[in-house]
Amino acid sequence: MDVALLQQKAQFIRKYLIKLGASPQDAEDIAQESIYKLFLYVDSIDAEKVSSWLFRVARNHYYDLCRKQNKEIIITTDRFTLVDGEPLPEDHYYSYEQRIEINSVLNKLKPIYKNLLLLKYELELTYEEICELLDMKPGTLKTYLFRARENFKFLYEREVLVNEKKK
Repeated sequence: MDVALLQQKAQFIRKYLIKLGASPQDAEDIAQESIYKLFLYVDSIDAEKVSSWLFRVARNHYYDLCRKQNKEIIITTDRFTLVDGEPLPEDHYYSYEQRIEINSVLNKLKPIYKNLLLLKYELELTYEEICELLDMKPGTLKTYLFRARENFKFLYEREVLVNEKKK
């Protein structure tokens, strides 16, 4: 196995786990544990499915950790920073409010839908990359992504209406 490729995969796993809500330390530990398990079971893993196997092991390890800690899996999006020359603070506050609404809706979706939306739109993976990671056929992926977007849209519109009624 190529060390640079493994480091790249470990970095991706860390980034993904942090987006799922893992602490940077937990994400690092899980990525290292996943790479270690890869070396233990390398002979029994299909060479074409190493990425999906590694990704699945890391994700399942994180879910196990959450269950042990009675922790809910919460998706988070990147936080923004104010920089000189950027839009007005009010614009950032509005953007922050939107992110809160988006996170709230994402966390109400089925886990597969949350993961697909996260992989496609937050981590900006291609359909091919997602298919490889999840060991999924392209047609199935497109169907699930369509359903995920529709569910998200429905819940988001409902969330916005509820929030406007509160104001």
